[in-house]
Amino acid sequence: MTQSVAFIGLGAMGYRMAAHLPKYFEKVLVWNRNFSKAEQHAAEYGTTAVELAQAVQADIIFSCLPTSDDVEQLIESVAIKSGSIWIDCTSGVPDSARRLVENLKAQNIDFLDAPVSGQTVGAENATLTFMVGGDVNAFERAYPAMAALGKLIQHVGEPGAGFAVKAINNMLLAVNLWSVTEGFSTLKAHGVNLDAALNCVNASSGKSFVTENIFPQRVLSREFPVTFGLPLLAKDTGIALDLVKDAKLPAPLLALTQSLIQTANLTAEPNSDFSAAAKLYESWSKITLK
Repeated sequence: MTQSVAFIGLGAMGYRMAAHLPKYFEKVLVWNRNFSKAEQHAAEYGTTAVELAQAVQADIIFSCLPTSDDVEQLIESVAIKSGSIWIDCTSGVPDSARRLVENLKAQNIDFLDAPVSGQTVGAENATLTFMVGGDVNAFERAYPAMAALGKLIQHVGEPGAGFAVKAINNMLLAVNLWSVTEGFSTLKAHGVNLDAALNCVNASSGKSFVTENIFPQRVLSREFPVTFGLPLLAKDTGIALDLVKDAKLPAPLLALTQSLIQTANLTAEPNSDFSAAAKLYESWSKITLK
């Protein structure tokens, strides 16, 4: 592809995602607040570390930052190339996406809210799921760039729809993580072998991403590798609950889960993985899941 592409934000996800772009684009620019990380990326993957002002002159601009506030502040601080497409992979706030679409439209810039799912292994293997909100024509133009990084690239609706789907997805992850924690604590209290129980569940109707991957690889192993931080899950469950409130819908289970995840985040050790939310229930039950 002859278009230039930039990647802004080289965290746990962004660093791995940007690594695939030189396979498809001749010119790949990278920027990170800690600029040495951009330089490291350039040395490792053949990208070009540039200042932010240069990065936003690319034809296609990816961003992957902690919050929508971070994205909005960054966009306000720069002059972006007219005619470019900004693809925001942040797990963000729908209202923010709608504001940015309107603000950037006046500058002839398209904005797509395009959060991803698949964790760092998906970023490493370019098998991420993109859930994309925004203009369909911009989506079609940006599709090849996203396809370089993901397996499923799905347009889900108007501006903000991508962020909404991601927030609800992560809320469902939180509900499942908490319910599996309670269920397996109950099994251990009754003397059941947890590895054997997991084999049964994963061959039965109770199986899920949590039982197939998160529980065996993070919780029962006691490793809790930090690939998606607990504060980020707490943020996303908050966004999801705001969506419920905006829709004026009853959601007792989601509200309770959001409260539990927020409590787990407040009591967890710094830099905890989202799976460490299970430790809060362990502290209540006095049962260690292993």
